[in-house]
Amino acid sequence: MFKQALNYKAVIYAAIMVSLMWLGFLAQNIGLLEGCNGAIIPLVPSGLKGVIFSPFLHGNTEHIFSNSVPIFVLIFLLFQFYPFIAKKVFFLGWILTGLLVWLLPPIDVFTGDYNYVCIIGASGIVYVLAFFLFFSGVFRWNMKLLTVSMVVALYYGGLVWGMMPEELFSTLETPSRISWQSHLSGAVIGVMMAFIFRKTGEEKQKFIWEYPNYYNEKDDKLWQEYREAHPEDFQELPYKKKDNVWERLDELRKNGYSELP
Repeated sequence: MFKQALNYKAVIYAAIMVSLMWLGFLAQNIGLLEGCNGAIIPLVPSGLKGVIFSPFLHGNTEHIFSNSVPIFVLIFLLFQFYPFIAKKVFFLGWILTGLLVWLLPPIDVFTGDYNYVCIIGASGIVYVLAFFLFFSGVFRWNMKLLTVSMVVALYYGGLVWGMMPEELFSTLETPSRISWQSHLSGAVIGVMMAFIFRKTGEEKQKFIWEYPNYYNEKDDKLWQEYREAHPEDFQELPYKKKDNVWERLDELRKNGYSELP
């Protein structure tokens, strides 16, 4: 049963993405990629190539480790529970988030200074997937998909803090250079796609007995056989009009009707 339920392609796609991220990180460490090569540079034409390549680049080991686990888990959940639209969501989310990040000027919210930055990492995709998986379950109101939403909220609910400019709450003299623009862009795109694709793919399951004209001959036969075998279950309860309803209930309890309140 588990083998039939598990979509092995979901595991493969997740493993491929994480492997490509580590290959990109290896290329950085052996000197094949240097500086801002392959990064998103907002509003700079040469920085547009980062829309495609920046998710494969990371600043250090801690950076890539922090993205590898959620990328694997969220891609798996996407392809496992949304196989009909998973590729659209993943690639559209990737491209649209990168383009939105490129369009957002990196301005300090306090000073208004324009900062020339190189944005790398797969955190934008992490936010796309996390917010899509959460809001898609809510918009569809499907119990199975709502369970996925709750799992995502439980493990990745803290992602909301990453959408805020670091200078609003950080007391560090040297900022850690977290790209809140990528996080905010990914969250916005994820919610938008959850709403746009809310009626695409798996529909809410409706069982046959939920239809108003449902009739099953076998069920009816079993019901008739039960009535014949247990006629005592269908006898009317004795009724005697009393002024006090509680006295009537006490009398029925004494006669063996233990299930009465």
